[in-house]
Amino acid sequence: MATIDVNTEIQKILETNKLEDLKGFIKKRNCLNSWNIALIYLFHIVQSAGILTTTVAAGYDFKEVVWIGVGLNIVASLISVFEKTNNAISKNLLKDIQAIKDGTFVDEGIAVEMPDKEANDKDKKEPLLAPVNH
Repeated sequence: MATIDVNTEIQKILETNKLEDLKGFIKKRNCLNSWNIALIYLFHIVQSAGILTTTVAAGYDFKEVVWIGVGLNIVASLISVFEKTNNAISKNLLKDIQAIKDGTFVDEGIAVEMPDKEANDKDKKEPLLAPVNH
């Protein structure tokens, strides 16, 4: 009789966890998507300002101002990286939401998957000239 109560309690905890995780995942995705919209617009504004600043400064030979334009382009690149990272997190959250829907969800996955060493090793090219054994 106690085993049935334990199993029921475990099942109840897991179901509650799934529901709370689902609510959290949907809220996180909504937040990430909202931020990504802002980041996309901000990227284009900062990148355009950087290009314009660099072009005008180079045209009038304002060497110090050229560096401001370069700095703006670096900031734009960072904004782009943040947007891509948010997209990766959002995709993983979607996988977890789908797993909950399919009934295969166990626990929250990692936020951003890092490339593993084996995948990197497979991507390495063979040397053009292989050593010859005589």
